Parts: sequence; C-alpha cells; structure tokens
Amino acid sequence: MSGVVAWTLTAMFAALVLPCVLRLVRLDYRRLGGPVRDGDLAELLLIVAMVAMLCPVGGPIPAAGWQAVLALTAGWFAVSWWKGRRSGHAACGHHAVSAAAMLIMVTFMPHSEVSHGPWLVMSGPDATPALWLSLVFGGVAAYFAVDAVRAGILAARSDRGSGQLSRRVCRVIMGLGMGYMLIGAAV
Repeated sequence: MSGVVAWTLTAMFAALVLPCVLRLVRLDYRRLGGPVRDGDLAELLLIVAMVAMLCPVGGPIPAAGWQAVLALTAGWFAVSWWKGRRSGHAACGHHAVSAAAMLIMVTFMPHSEVSHGPWLVMSGPDATPALWLSLVFGGVAAYFAVDAVRAGILAARSDRGSGQLSRRVCRVIMGLGMGYMLIGAAV
C-alpha cells in the first residue's frame, strides 16, 4: 500500500472516532440498552485498531497487544451473540466477525520492517499469502462488502435522533475499508 493511500485511510478512519465518541457521550444507553452501548464501544475499539494498522508511523501498541485485545473482543461478542441470538443481537455477531477479521489481519498480513519498533504497521512490503488465507480474506471481504451495502441502504432510511444514522455510516465506511484491506491482502 502506498504512503498516500495509507495516510488517506488513516485520516478517514481517525475521523470516525468523533461520531463514535459523540454517540457514547450523548445517547441514553439506559433506554437503548447495554448491547447498543457495547456495540458502540466495540466500534470505537475497532476503529482505533484500524488506525493503528494503517498508520505509516505505527502505534504504541505492539501487534501482540492488538492480538490479545481483538481475540478478547471477538470472544466477548461471539458469546454475547450466542446468548442473545433468539432476541435479535445480530450486531454482536457482526462485531465478533469484525474483531476476528482484524485479528486475522494482524496475525497474517505482512508488517513493515522493524524500523518503527515493535509497533503494528500494515503498510510494509507485500508478500503473497497462502491460497487458504487468500480464500479466507476474500470470503470475509465479500461479507464486509455486502454488509456495507446493507448498512448504506439502512442509513438512507434512518432517522437522525437515535444515533442509527451515525452508527450505520460508520459501519459502511468500516466495512468498505476492511474489504479493501482484505482484498489487497488476498491478491
């Protein structure tokens, strides 16, 4: 990935921090419920992880730290989805898939040279992944592309007061960004 693309994507994802923080500060989670709050917190965490992966100068948390955080996040939301699957906790499933996809990227995508220390930087030299990994990356990229289109359609129909529009626009941008990174890694 070129430096210009990496910086552009870094800035785009960093801009998503603001609507997430504003939702966390302004919304009434007693009325909306714990799963909505947890989803907004997970989205903020995943956005920060995307910024750390894409930023050409790296970040202060090494790859192993992100692996631990993303594994815990994926596990938490997978269990939450499983427990609440009958009551419509689909967002928990999406956050579990997102965290697992990011964990796969952190683990298997090439990292840059050690010139930035042990920090996570995905903009380094490319290496061709194994066929199975390309298929996994391609399949997950397809999931995010479909989800981004679905979230975009729902965003067009959302009312502005509930935080749904902000949440769905963030989901569209995150989905497209994740799909782009995964497709880039798959080839």
